[in-house]
Amino acid sequence: MGTSDFAVFSLKKLIQENYDISLVATQPDRKKGRGKKLLPPPVKIAALQANLNIIQPETIADTKFEETIKRLAPDILIVTSFGHILKKSILEIPLIGAVNIHASLLPKYRGPSPIHSAIINREKETGVTTMFMDEGVDTGDVIHSAKIPIEPEDTASTLHDKLGLLGASLVIKTLQGIEKKSITPQPQNNSEATYTRLLKKKDGAINWNNSAQAIEAFIKGMNPWPCAFTYLNGKRFKIFNAKTTDYPNSKQASPGTVIYKTASELLVATKSLPLSILKIQAESGKRLKIKNFLSGYSISEGAIFYGASNNAP
Repeated sequence: MGTSDFAVFSLKKLIQENYDISLVATQPDRKKGRGKKLLPPPVKIAALQANLNIIQPETIADTKFEETIKRLAPDILIVTSFGHILKKSILEIPLIGAVNIHASLLPKYRGPSPIHSAIINREKETGVTTMFMDEGVDTGDVIHSAKIPIEPEDTASTLHDKLGLLGASLVIKTLQGIEKKSITPQPQNNSEATYTRLLKKKDGAINWNNSAQAIEAFIKGMNPWPCAFTYLNGKRFKIFNAKTTDYPNSKQASPGTVIYKTASELLVATKSLPLSILKIQAESGKRLKIKNFLSGYSISEGAIFYGASNNAP
């Protein structure tokens, strides 16, 4: 049971290891893009390529969905990035249980956006956890976990792929342990739990009143979606990458102010040090390196970006 690209890593690994996948459950096709074309989720594409049976329930309340799983009488449900919370009656169907693959070191960062949150909060490491599911959100007993460092250049996109690969390996280790009866699931320490929420497009608004380090991490954590953004002269700009500098804010400019600009560099004041914009996209434009962007778009020193905290001048 999975929907996103993150789930594809595990599905492909299960196929590669010749596990008997009797059914793939994923979300319905959705309209996307400017043309609102109906597109299948990534897991459906991977399942079709492997000639697997597919079901796409609109909601978990769909009785046909539950009846289909009951008829199959599976040993295990593998669930990752599915987008539905499974009710007790479904969790009780498999002979052994339902195993979830979660992209954090539980009990830290329960919920739908653990990868974004780890980068935004400037964690030094993160990882993947497998657990037996219960009725709570990421609250089940932990089977295995594996850590990786978060590199300075990581974005939510690069970390997503690293954790997707790690999760695929970990679910195989988990299934092997279940088969050998060598695992001892451990309850989570709920007092140490932290939570994430479902991100929306509006959550990408940059708060220039934060420190340069915090804004840099925020931009990387929002890349590629929902993407960090800011406004200048009423126009929206997406920022995909930036770097904290040691350039002095000698003018003591207010946060969001462009304090230094050359043909290849754009520095913006923050609460602390200036931030160097590295990749940016104007409305209806292409994502560009700052040098290419500045060659075709005029921004002068003293211009003010505004977003989550500072209003338009």
